[in-house]
Formats: sequence, C-alpha cells, structure tokens
Amino acid sequence: MKKVSIQSNSILEGVVNASFANSITTITAIITNFNTEGRVLGDGDRNNIKLFDFQDKIINVKSFKKPNLINKIAYKYFRKSKAERSYLYANALLEKGILTPQPIAYFEHTDFIGLKDSYYLSEHLEYDLTYRELVENPNYPDHENILRQFTAFTWKLHSKNILFKDHSPGNTLIVKKGHQYDFYLVDLNRMEFKPLSFEERIKNFERISPKKEMVQIMSDEYAKLSGEDYNKIFTLMWDLVSTFQYKFYRKIRLKKKFLFWRK
Repeated sequence: MKKVSIQSNSILEGVVNASFANSITTITAIITNFNTEGRVLGDGDRNNIKLFDFQDKIINVKSFKKPNLINKIAYKYFRKSKAERSYLYANALLEKGILTPQPIAYFEHTDFIGLKDSYYLSEHLEYDLTYRELVENPNYPDHENILRQFTAFTWKLHSKNILFKDHSPGNTLIVKKGHQYDFYLVDLNRMEFKPLSFEERIKNFERISPKKEMVQIMSDEYAKLSGEDYNKIFTLMWDLVSTFQYKFYRKIRLKKKFLFWRK
C-alpha cells in the first residue's frame, strides 16, 4: 500500500493498492477532478458514484455523503471513515476467498474540524444482475438455481465468519457463467468478522426478500448446507423477514406523516 498526501487549504490523504503504485498521480487526479469529470452512475441519492477510464480498465469511484458535524469529528479522530472501511474490508474479503470488485484506493479530504468527504475506488465490474431482479421478476431465467446458489454464497460468508450487515437486494452483483454464478459483494463499509450464532446467520437474510416462496427456497438450501432443521430455519427466517418488513414500511409511513414538508 502506498500512502498519498496532498495539502492546500485542506488535506487530501489516501492509500493506493500496491498493484497501482505506478499510477498514483493519475489516480490522485481522478479524486481532485471528481466534481468536474467522470460519468455519473446511478441517481446519486445518498452517495455519488462516477466512472473513469483508466488504462484498459474502468475505475468506479464512490464519493460518500458529506458527514454531519459530529461524524466529521468522529471519522477523523475516533472511527475509520466509510471509505477506509470499504477498502480494508474489500481486501479482507479477497483474502478469505470472497469476491468483490478489485480495491484500488481510498482517499479522505479533511480540514481542521474533521472529515470533509471521502472516496473509495475499485475496478468497475460488468455484471448480469443483482438479487433485486429475482425479487421483482419471479420468472427470471434460472430463478431457483440462482437463488439456491446465492444462499450457498451466503452460507459460505457465514462459514468464514463474515457478517455482511448490508446484505440487501442491490448489494450483491451476480455474474453468469453458464449454469454457475459468481457473487460479488459491494457497499462494504458495514461488516463484522466474527463467529456467528445460528440466530445471527438467519437474521442476515431478513432484508433480502419479502416473498414467502423465496424464503422457503433459501431456508431449504441453507438447511441442506448447514445440517439444521428446515422448519427451524424457515420459522425463524420468515418471522425476521416479516418483522423487518413491518418496521420498514412503518418507518416510511411515519416519515410521510411527520416530514410531509420535505420534498
């Protein structure tokens, strides 16, 4: 890893993967020109993502939402920023044999108060689908096979003591290889590495799908892989999914009721 530091009215510091050490100047320029260059990816509702051409690759740059005052201070002095965590966790996943787009670098922009903004850079991955397509389209080709392989992938995470806290429909990119599929984790800044209890493993599925028939298939596959009883898994998983859905939509209703003045 190569550390980079640029100072003007504020400080831009970062760490670049050793594999890209010869391109530090180019990579740093991408960050300093982030606001004026690059191709926007997605709607940028919370975080901004842009794509940049880089040699024979495309770099995916995620600019995290600017932190509030408390987090500005916390991320500089007490906690790792989302960008740094994303970079560190990406490398940890690869070391454990879990796929994620190749991490390239992370950068933090700070001033005398704290963190102003931060960026995570990785190679851009061309993928075929995310789990969301399976939720939205029950007739998606090879639907059950993908769902079972996704469940096996999640079981593999748990077996390697990985708790991916943002295990939600859009955060696993799926690449088709015949009747086999590769699964790549993205949005990595919320993760724990620890032995997981049975309840923690099953709870990790609560945000994935609200559809009972999908929960049944996932429970069946997880039971086969773990050796646990299917009914035990399904009962707990469906209860957790139902509770999560209730809380999720209740939160939306409350926001509409009390924050109606926001657009």
